[in-house]
Amino acid sequence: MRNPGDKEHAYRVALVAFPGIRAFDVSVITEVWGTDRTDRGAPAFDLRRVAPDPTPVPMRGGLTLLPDRTLDWLSRADLIVIPGLDDHLTSAPTPVLDALRRAHTRGITIAALCGGAFTLAQAGLLDGRRAITHWNLIDFLRAHHPQVTVVPDALFIEDHNIWTAAGTAAGIDLCLHLVRQAHGAEAAAAIARSMVTAPFRTGTQAQFIEHPTPRADRDSDALVAAREHALRHLHEPLTVADLAARAGMSARSFARHFTAETGTTPLRWLLDQRIAAAQKLLERTDLPMPEVARRAGFGSEVTMRQHFASRLATSPRAYRAAFSTTPRSTAPVCAAAVSAAVSAEAGSSPIAR
Repeated sequence: MRNPGDKEHAYRVALVAFPGIRAFDVSVITEVWGTDRTDRGAPAFDLRRVAPDPTPVPMRGGLTLLPDRTLDWLSRADLIVIPGLDDHLTSAPTPVLDALRRAHTRGITIAALCGGAFTLAQAGLLDGRRAITHWNLIDFLRAHHPQVTVVPDALFIEDHNIWTAAGTAAGIDLCLHLVRQAHGAEAAAAIARSMVTAPFRTGTQAQFIEHPTPRADRDSDALVAAREHALRHLHEPLTVADLAARAGMSARSFARHFTAETGTTPLRWLLDQRIAAAQKLLERTDLPMPEVARRAGFGSEVTMRQHFASRLATSPRAYRAAFSTTPRSTAPVCAAAVSAAVSAEAGSSPIAR
């Protein structure tokens, strides 16, 4: 892993530009990887605007994007990101599609935001693979690219080192997730705090959630209180029945309302929060693995290891080796302090309104 502030070995990100890309997605990519936050603990990034030639790229609203690298630079990138499109049927230039195919063959990670999935499909990179796009474009993607397995309910997904995301805010979620995957939870949280956005939303969450009606406000408040209670007591053996009782609902009613409001089930949400808490402990402390598992609420190191393998495709020890910010011994950390830190960082996430 590259050290924060190491400009010479900065993480190289390529923003692929051609006429028709969305200005919003360009702004998101630039905000995440194009701002120097090394003084706040974020890694050093080298973001380049890559296009077939140096000609300014027109965007909607009278905006233009000035490329600073040509497509040859893609071979040097650690990550390639494709913005969404103003018109999802916009055809990418043939040199762009060819360059994306070559980059994928080299094993470079490629991500597309929103309608950028159509660009990947045009390149044939989504053939036989799972992908997602904005909920309003799902039927169009299926119709125009039937060889793609379109997943209807997700914020972002990955298949063979190719990432796709749903619309607008989900692009932010994917960008932060890619930072988290490459550099750890602390790096993603530092960028999220700077952007005043949620540091952690899972890709499996539904992308379209109906807003509660005024009559449901009381239930919604009860659900928020239950989630806040869970974050303060992650180290305890919480169950859905416990949280339902905290909300004053039956377990069945609680699960139904919880899923309708957050787009995920109570059990999946609780597991996500436990994994996030364990990641923070692994990065910030040198606590023994059994203690990390206990404070994150997994109960045992074996259980924690199983969940890390299934959700993160790594082990707790490997995660610590890659992302630890605490090479020296640390003082004991009380469980209440850990829960408070988790609650503070999750304040702008889906667990709180």
